[in-house]
Amino acid sequence: MQPVASGRTVFFVSDGTGITAETFGSSILAQFDQLRFQIRRLPFVDDLEKADDARAAIDEQGELDGRIPIVFLTLVNPAISARIKTTRALHLDLFQTFVEPLERELQVKSSHTIGRFHHTADSQSYKNRIEAINFSLAHDDGQSSRNLAEADVILVGVSRSGKTPTSLYLSMQYGLKVANYPLIPEDFDRGHLPDAVVPCKAKCFGLTIDPMRLSDIRQERRPNSKYAALENCRAEVAAAEIMMRREGIGWLSTTTKSIEEIATTILATIQNRALLLSAAPKPLK
Repeated sequence: MQPVASGRTVFFVSDGTGITAETFGSSILAQFDQLRFQIRRLPFVDDLEKADDARAAIDEQGELDGRIPIVFLTLVNPAISARIKTTRALHLDLFQTFVEPLERELQVKSSHTIGRFHHTADSQSYKNRIEAINFSLAHDDGQSSRNLAEADVILVGVSRSGKTPTSLYLSMQYGLKVANYPLIPEDFDRGHLPDAVVPCKAKCFGLTIDPMRLSDIRQERRPNSKYAALENCRAEVAAAEIMMRREGIGWLSTTTKSIEEIATTILATIQNRALLLSAAPKPLK
């Protein structure tokens, strides 16, 4: 079934950044891939005046669409939440759906603190994520080989195969230090990985891509260039896959996979390596 324009607007309303509401809501909406949704974000709705503004925006959009909007809510203040729920809309309250049943089951009252999920600036995990993001930015596209041994994983693949967005996603979501190196014609001529990567080959993971898709992506960057030519893309992808196979580097195609799917595969690979290392026989002392 082909996607159709639904004319349905979806609001993500939060007293914080709205990331939690949008992440959860988007994962649910993705189940209805035959429909298209117009997304509107209303973050930092943390007082009644802002709630009234949000309510007006929701009602106005409903009148414009001729259909009631869908509203995902993460609002801890009951008064603000109640004000929003006076709109003509389908209200999906994440706190009411999940927090209140947990309170009853655990027999403990939740903190009901605005933006609690994001109050992590002083936590070690938050600091680790910031450090990982800085590391990944510094080691993007082979810019630096400094401290490369600290990397949790090193992504290799031809230019525009998805290394940079995957690196940043792994850093931001999981706090992993990720470097990435492009495999270029000079590497294929030499017949081995970039020199800086060789000592850390065990940490490498490869990304490949369908040559036709690669050509389309490169055409947007450098139209009508040899870099973007289909035959050149075919040659580079084939050479990269041969190199990764010869070097014993695991790899996957990013052609039809989302960043989340790619990251999950890489995480599973890293975890399997860790299990193998922990199970390896220890030398006798």
